[in-house]
Amino acid sequence: MLSVQYKSNKNRFAAVSQASRSFLKTVLLGTQVIGASLLFLGANLPAAESQTPSYSVGYTMSSPSPSENVPASISEMAQKVTVRIFANRSVGSGVIINRSGQGYTVVTNAHVVENNSGNFMILTTDGQMHGGRLVSSSRNLDVAVLQFNSSGSYQVAKRGDSSRVAVGETVVAAGFPNWLNSPGRMQDTREWGNRPFQLTQGQVGMVPNRSLVEGYQLGYTNDIRSGMSGGPVFNQRGELIGINGRSKFALSADKVYRYSDGSSPSPEQVQQMKTLSWAIPVSYLSLQGLS
Repeated sequence: MLSVQYKSNKNRFAAVSQASRSFLKTVLLGTQVIGASLLFLGANLPAAESQTPSYSVGYTMSSPSPSENVPASISEMAQKVTVRIFANRSVGSGVIINRSGQGYTVVTNAHVVENNSGNFMILTTDGQMHGGRLVSSSRNLDVAVLQFNSSGSYQVAKRGDSSRVAVGETVVAAGFPNWLNSPGRMQDTREWGNRPFQLTQGQVGMVPNRSLVEGYQLGYTNDIRSGMSGGPVFNQRGELIGINGRSKFALSADKVYRYSDGSSPSPEQVQQMKTLSWAIPVSYLSLQGLS
């Protein structure tokens, strides 16, 4: 697969039209108050005429948005293993979990890649774009696997034991928000390359004894935004323990806050679940053949 400098692709990946950007900003401003209630964190785009992702960016990695007390070692590592994923209808985040020769494996959310034509571009920490291919996507687990080839050397996330995660434990979530607040307006970051990279720190707030629908079982207090879907969640040792995917106060609570076996939590549990962001434990990756 082709790996090329982001800047050299400016003409190839045409910018989203001004009319589309204006429309998206207008819609977002009108719904800003309920933005935190979005069910998923990957932002869908209008259908593209081209089968090639329509983004034009020329930025490389900069310092992440500040998050109090995140150790420098974790911040640096998170930037290296977190990638941004561009498809023809959506933009999300992912994490590098394996390398075999020149082949790299990336995990993201299934809802980041669904309803796309199959053309994916993966932006790595050095500002390079890589053509990616979808390897697998689960219907019952909100996880998808992509691969890309590169002669470059990229760091792979070290996986931790998500079965030992305890309530109160410090966690760090990473990803690329598609929208950022600025004085008087919201800014669309989907043409900013790696620049919007963000870390948030919080604590584990809930770990049910069984998973919610689509594999969500790790609840944490971190604030995560649209576009951070598929990004990593690390423990305080910098080990990958989960995959971002569901924001606080999700809509359709009766469908979202339901166990995978079809049973329902108590009303009190649902109220607590609503106040947390949710991730899929990394241990579930074995269900995708990623032991």
